[in-house]
Amino acid sequence: MAQLDTLDIVVLVVLLLGTVAYFTKGTYWAVQKDPYASTLTNGLAKAGKSRNILERMDESGKNCVIFYGSQTGTAEDYASRLAKEGSSRFGLKTMTADLEEYDFDNLDQFPDDKVAFFVLATYGEGEPTDNAVEFYEFIQSADVSFSEKGGVEEKALGGLQYVAFGLGNNTYEHYNSMVRNVSKSLDKLGAKRIGDAGEGDDGAGTMEEDFLAWKEPMWSALASAMSLEEREAVYEPVFEVTEKPDMSPEEDAVYLGEPNKNHLEGTSKGPYNAHNPYIAPIAESKELFNDKTRNCLHMEIDISGSNLSYTTGDHIAVWPTNAGKEVDRFVNVLGLADKRHTVITVKGLDATAKVPFPSPTTYDTVLRYQLEICAPLSRQFVASLAQFAPNESLKAEITKAGGDKDYFQERVASMNYNIAQFLEAMGGGEKWSNIPFSLMVESLNKLQPRYYSISSSSLVQKNKISITAVVESLERPNAPHIVKGVTTNYLLALKQKQHGDPHPDPHGLDYAITGPRNKYDGIHVPVHVRHSNFKLPSDPSRPVIMIGPGTGVAPFRGFVQERAQQAENGENVGKTVLFFGCRKPSEDFMYEDEWKQYKEALGENFELVTAFSREGTQKIYVQHRLKERAEEVNKLLEQKAYFYVCGDAANMAREVSEVLANIISEQRGVPKQKAEEIVKGMRSSNQYQEDVWS
Repeated sequence: MAQLDTLDIVVLVVLLLGTVAYFTKGTYWAVQKDPYASTLTNGLAKAGKSRNILERMDESGKNCVIFYGSQTGTAEDYASRLAKEGSSRFGLKTMTADLEEYDFDNLDQFPDDKVAFFVLATYGEGEPTDNAVEFYEFIQSADVSFSEKGGVEEKALGGLQYVAFGLGNNTYEHYNSMVRNVSKSLDKLGAKRIGDAGEGDDGAGTMEEDFLAWKEPMWSALASAMSLEEREAVYEPVFEVTEKPDMSPEEDAVYLGEPNKNHLEGTSKGPYNAHNPYIAPIAESKELFNDKTRNCLHMEIDISGSNLSYTTGDHIAVWPTNAGKEVDRFVNVLGLADKRHTVITVKGLDATAKVPFPSPTTYDTVLRYQLEICAPLSRQFVASLAQFAPNESLKAEITKAGGDKDYFQERVASMNYNIAQFLEAMGGGEKWSNIPFSLMVESLNKLQPRYYSISSSSLVQKNKISITAVVESLERPNAPHIVKGVTTNYLLALKQKQHGDPHPDPHGLDYAITGPRNKYDGIHVPVHVRHSNFKLPSDPSRPVIMIGPGTGVAPFRGFVQERAQQAENGENVGKTVLFFGCRKPSEDFMYEDEWKQYKEALGENFELVTAFSREGTQKIYVQHRLKERAEEVNKLLEQKAYFYVCGDAANMAREVSEVLANIISEQRGVPKQKAEEIVKGMRSSNQYQEDVWS
């Protein structure tokens, strides 16, 4: 037998290693990371990607990044739409980017042949969204500096071209402050804005049309600045949806609604947050209204052993499930009924495309747990459907609805349609089987948690969180569909089950209340806690005035509960005045018996002022009662009372602010303008706090 020399041995070893490497690829190495395997962070950070945006753009060949600061998903949706349109119409190499996933100290090196978009929602009282906090603090810092250049003096961002659009609500004092402040900071640092900074107004209900009106002149300005040529826009999928007929939905690796890998494997663990819910037991639930036509729920969510904590005034987020009735409608109208439980994988066709949910999964799962299939339609989304219409006459109709603002309002928006209802109504029985499922994944927002003001005190019950929620039902004249609140009706189904209903099915909506693989059975709901700045004064002897009509009373139940406990503990508790409003005391006087108990604990320091809008011939609201108590209110304010408002932003909260300014003006004998400045100063010092919604 011939002897092997050294070279032969080396060659054989190399061949052996190569063979082993080939057969173990994808098993022990070059394994694609599951971005949903971790519960701590989201997106790029999960996948271990670089936080250097310039590196990321260079690696993926991008010349346009659309950053978004989003709380409810709308800003993220607009960012995705801008990315798709920039790519399809102008050939830009686009990517979207979550602000919390990148560092910004190297923006001074941003090349002048690239462009950055900032799509920024303003949250609460002029605050950044949770994912934009670090970016906002960095860019607003008085001594901001960058990797190679200083700050304002050196015009460090002289090479940065940017575009900006803000999402705000004019019922708040600090309307669109995020986009305004960020634009101002970028301009000071030498950045060059292209086009006007757009502003959408959710308070006026014109967000979508504001966005559409802004983007056309913006694209023209950008095309001119970057020498772009417009081309005919064609649908280019961002995601690839692949059916896996060889896989069963019962396989352990298939996601059936679990939010991440730990939940899939049955090893859910904290920290629990906006990316990782805690599956919490509902300890108790009850109906608060004595009105057969309406429901208002009180629920106690048990967070024992979860390491979740809250302080009085915080919010609880409930992760909803879409109604089975609407899931059925969707699969039927898209011709997917026979394939609803087919296993699919979804992957980005671009390295920067972030799949909004884990896979492998099923069509049914995506529609039930992952996408906002019940959301109202945008005109831009409707326009994108025209090319997939089942016939030419429908194509013409959809094109008109997507292109004509007034026609869209008449035929679509005023009808209360969601996407499946719209396709069903327009198609007249036709299936829309030409629509790629990838378009739905790209165009519909991810199903978002809904936030509720916690209606309990952490001092009294640290391991149980109370929710107070009216079950939503929106009806418009001549609209064929009544909009049923996705989350509140889901909670109503859970309450019905807890009270022994063998078929809990409010309004025939058919919720899968036991969750994926029955993991929510035993009356459980996925939740997390969001901390809030809506807080009682640290000194309990300070007086407080609270305005909370309807379910706006929720956080004030927690406030009063806490001050009653402080009084029982022997602390000096200041005057506590609650203005509460509802329709009739016999129908919807929430927590009527509890207020009497708190009165016993607080004595003369607690006063409940009620306003019943439908008891007499005249409608009486909390604003009227506040005006009637002008002298007392002013005296308490002069004692540095804290003033709180919770509820409807568009009407009630605005009118309360106006009444308060009038009270100060009249009681103190100062001009109205001076009184308004005093109210503004109260807001700035957190003496006036709001927890309001539109």
